[in-house]
Amino acid sequence: MSRIHDIPENDRPRERLLRLGPQALSDAELLALFINTGTKGENALQIGQRILRDYKSLRELSRLEPAILRKIKALGPAKTALLAAAFELGRRSAQEPSHAEVILDRPQRIYDYIGAEMQALGHESVRIILLNTKFVLMRSEEVFRGSLNECIAHPRDLLRKVLIHNAHVFILIHNHPSGDPTPSEADRRLTRRLREASEATGLHLQDHVIIGAPGDSRPLPYFSFREHGLL
Repeated sequence: MSRIHDIPENDRPRERLLRLGPQALSDAELLALFINTGTKGENALQIGQRILRDYKSLRELSRLEPAILRKIKALGPAKTALLAAAFELGRRSAQEPSHAEVILDRPQRIYDYIGAEMQALGHESVRIILLNTKFVLMRSEEVFRGSLNECIAHPRDLLRKVLIHNAHVFILIHNHPSGDPTPSEADRRLTRRLREASEATGLHLQDHVIIGAPGDSRPLPYFSFREHGLL
């Protein structure tokens, strides 16, 4: 059985990490640390390289459910659990606010706060971010999973979440797993209806942000309705 120890000592991922820091390792080397034990004909580093070739990027790999990860050749239950836990820790650390107040008064700050977490999802998620009158984060909560449409996301149901928690300012946010944050016509109609309903109840819709992914033809990985003059 091929092992990481078959690699010359100075080139082993663990030794390189301890000597140079984790930032010096490639994605495949970091994966190799979790995989650890190879199979006949492949050591852990080669397995990591193969997995990244098959799934194109670490980001795409991190979006796989554990049941799918487990089907990858050379990953059993233990290694699958380690990888899934590592990806989840990364998502949680990216989302976790610091002890300082989190102010979400413009699209870039909204994206910095929750963009990485939303991009890691393999499904569409719709969330409400509640703010106080100074745009300081109060709470964030998922309202449902699935495609954002007017049948499921009725303004009345969305505003009920805001009122329950005594917030007056809120942000609607959802992701496009395809990577393209361009709003659909249904996105636009729902935003207009939600803005009108908010004004009628004395609430303030600060923004509706759609999270996509970076691309050569897209200068920004998100779409802000406010930034585009649609609120």
